[in-house]
Amino acid sequence: MRTHAQAVVIGGGVIGCSILYHLAKLGWTDVVLLERDELTSGSTWHAAANIHGLHDSTNISRIQHYTMNLYNELEAETGQSCGVFQPGSLYLAQTEEREHQLRLQAAKAKFYGMNFHEVSRSEAEALHPLVNYDGIRCIMFEPDGGNVDPSGVTNAYAIGARQRGAEIIRFCPVTATVQQPDGTWMVETEKGDIRAQWVINAAGLWGREVAALAGITLPLLPTEHQYFVTETIAEIAAMDRRLPSVADRDGEYYLRQEGQGLLVGAYEKDVRFWAEDGTPQGFGHELFADDLERIEDNMMRAIDRVPVVGEAGIKRVINGPMIWSPDSNVLFGPHPDLSNYFCCNGIIPGFSQSGGMGLMAAEWITKGESTYDMFAWDVARFGKWADAKFTKARVGDQYAHRFSIHFPGEERSAGRPVRVRSVYQQQRDMGAVFGLNYGWEHPLYFDADTPESAGFTRQPWFDSVGREAKMLRQSVGIIDISNFAKYRCTGAGAQDWLNAVFANTMPKTIGRSCLTPFIGVNGGIAGDFTVTRMAEDEFWIIGSGMAERYHQRFWKMVPMPDDVTFESMTDAWCGFNIAGPLSRKALQTLTNTSLATADFPFMRSKWLEISGVTCLALRVSFTGDLGWEVHCKAEDQAVVYGALLQAAGIEQGGPVGSRALMSLRVEKGYGSWGREYSPEYWPQEVGLDGLIKLNKEFLHKDSYLKIKDNPSREVLSLIEVQQITTADATGGEPIFLPDGTPVGRVTSGAYGYSVGMSLALGYLKDTPAGSAVDVMILGKPHRGVVLAEPPFDPKGARLRV
Repeated sequence: MRTHAQAVVIGGGVIGCSILYHLAKLGWTDVVLLERDELTSGSTWHAAANIHGLHDSTNISRIQHYTMNLYNELEAETGQSCGVFQPGSLYLAQTEEREHQLRLQAAKAKFYGMNFHEVSRSEAEALHPLVNYDGIRCIMFEPDGGNVDPSGVTNAYAIGARQRGAEIIRFCPVTATVQQPDGTWMVETEKGDIRAQWVINAAGLWGREVAALAGITLPLLPTEHQYFVTETIAEIAAMDRRLPSVADRDGEYYLRQEGQGLLVGAYEKDVRFWAEDGTPQGFGHELFADDLERIEDNMMRAIDRVPVVGEAGIKRVINGPMIWSPDSNVLFGPHPDLSNYFCCNGIIPGFSQSGGMGLMAAEWITKGESTYDMFAWDVARFGKWADAKFTKARVGDQYAHRFSIHFPGEERSAGRPVRVRSVYQQQRDMGAVFGLNYGWEHPLYFDADTPESAGFTRQPWFDSVGREAKMLRQSVGIIDISNFAKYRCTGAGAQDWLNAVFANTMPKTIGRSCLTPFIGVNGGIAGDFTVTRMAEDEFWIIGSGMAERYHQRFWKMVPMPDDVTFESMTDAWCGFNIAGPLSRKALQTLTNTSLATADFPFMRSKWLEISGVTCLALRVSFTGDLGWEVHCKAEDQAVVYGALLQAAGIEQGGPVGSRALMSLRVEKGYGSWGREYSPEYWPQEVGLDGLIKLNKEFLHKDSYLKIKDNPSREVLSLIEVQQITTADATGGEPIFLPDGTPVGRVTSGAYGYSVGMSLALGYLKDTPAGSAVDVMILGKPHRGVVLAEPPFDPKGARLRV
């Protein structure tokens, strides 16, 4: 066994073997995989191993498409059969919402060149004559869908990795992972120790235990999961071809051919957790006792849809464990609290994602960044607030609603509230309906008589949000922005250090603010911030709250001098945006400091006294309207909020939620991190290149110089959708020219209440202002026109008045 390695992968399931294979494929051949037992132990060996390409997330669809295409290549490369069966998959929609989802996925498939299309009932009956299609509104067919052999795939990855020089050591449990002073890791085992540059936790059911060896806690919890295989079915035995699988997610089961029978699996409401206090070390290829009564309702729906299921005997039942994260997505990426420790834990559709997941992990480790923005999977999306209680509640909800539609902007109540501010109860009493943002409860809108709901079409709260947006545009609104990330940087070397981190030049004058991006490893946009100089040696930085742990990695990339202190103020400080044409009048009643433009211009900052509370006021507003951000200590939040609401009320203003803010910022064409801004996009494509100053050094400047003169692949653009009154774009919808040529995709969408337009913000290729386009809202083309400028205050006069 080698004593040194570039990377050690812990876990010999399908994901660990895929990561090892892709590391070797990208040139890291001095890599080792350690498996405590035999390859495929844990969850891999008993997986149903279905494969499908489409997902509601565009980037996850790309990853799944890559994975499906990889298996045949892997067989040819290694000589190891992956047991690939691709008779196709039929997707059934029983409800209008499911039809919307499937049509949207079909539009994405067309955009990305994937094969997923609608078929008629007669075509479906020819493909799968055992299905009863009564009551089905829409049927889609994915010709490449099917299943693979779990052991075959895992061993193919292993063989491919070994062929490139990687080492796999079985029956070698890891007993410790200890980071050394130089940042490398000592991985200790009973067979010897390995010093490694990187440690990769792909330990499956033991992901929690392996994480604990490094001193971290991952929000993971296993559940039981059952499927059964029928005896031989005569109709199948008589066929000379393999039947496509059936995805009847409204029925909450999955079904495919297995041998000459059928495999049927279910995600039932009666969730059974397992090993809450830790996965037993001796567990390997064991199963739990059968408990088919628990999935009886799901089975009956499967029998209604495929009657032969009810006539066949049951050959075997598989009841085994699978391990979940709170949102059922993998915990993926370098752990933000450690260096060179990569997580890949809590994978559910592993055989649909194994190849792409392995590739993205290998790219991130070897190159510093993956090709696709994987924030939806990033382990940094959860913090310490995602404790055992929250994790159990969310895992239970995810399991029980595995096949439910996850609508854009959907807010689920399980496990909440986790973190609340001091004004939470006051906001509830005012009628606030809350969403979750990095653990914090924050108001979506204020109308308790209209409960939260989610869907692809306009929801009952549409008018409530509209009233708030119009109120702010006409008078004044108060938006709780406490969930913004806030940082304080102090010390004699603070300016120089921040200049070395950020692409823009830090303000030289006290009271001035600037906007600045983080540049990613490949030259894209890794974040956007407002930086304010409050003293000679003091700067305040405001950024995305949900990305605080993600950005934690970037702060560490530039060594911090001993005379600089950098601290997060997000928990200790709160904030409000007071905005609208009467915001100055309202705020002026609360402070003796002049708010006149001559005394307090746009992009300036001051300390203000509001009702006896010292507040940091920044003259900026994400609404695109006249306004200030007012930040105060958490213990003073209620006092400041009360004062702002009272002052706004005098002007017929009031509280405004985040859904109205979405509408307001889209009217201005403002991008936001995680939607319009991500490492995938270059500064010149998002309009932020003017904020980059090349007369100094900054993080990843060399990467930016390599791409700065490249012509934009796509350009961030605003579209008025003219032919729809029942729904708006939400993000992810493809955009085509009227002749069917794909030209872009939506990143954000909303109805612009103050301009009377349905708007879509997104990226377009070679599509100038004035061009007609079709936006695939609800999966169908809706004609729009590319706007030359934002419809609200295009010159920005109201920001500066």
